[in-house]
Amino acid sequence: MAQRIEGKVVSVDVAGNLVTNITAEQLEPAPSDGTVTIRCDEHETTGIYTTDHSQPEMTFIAVIGESGHLQLTIVGESAHLMLGIRVGEDVVVAWT
Repeated sequence: MAQRIEGKVVSVDVAGNLVTNITAEQLEPAPSDGTVTIRCDEHETTGIYTTDHSQPEMTFIAVIGESGHLQLTIVGESAHLMLGIRVGEDVVVAWT
């Protein structure tokens, strides 16, 4: 049975990361591996990482930020500028 959590981008931090209103607590039932998909606008990534990840530069990833909320980021770059995603955009986390 498919599971999903819906949220929104609520802010953009100084590094251009897209901060959502989806909390780490809400994500507890979700796997952190590649079986979870995160979609925002027309962009999609798989897996949820911690802030100490080792993903390569320019990779679009989802992380649990220090604020305890899901963030969408491009490693080493501004996701806000590169993807054109704005505050208010829908975010969907889904897994089976």
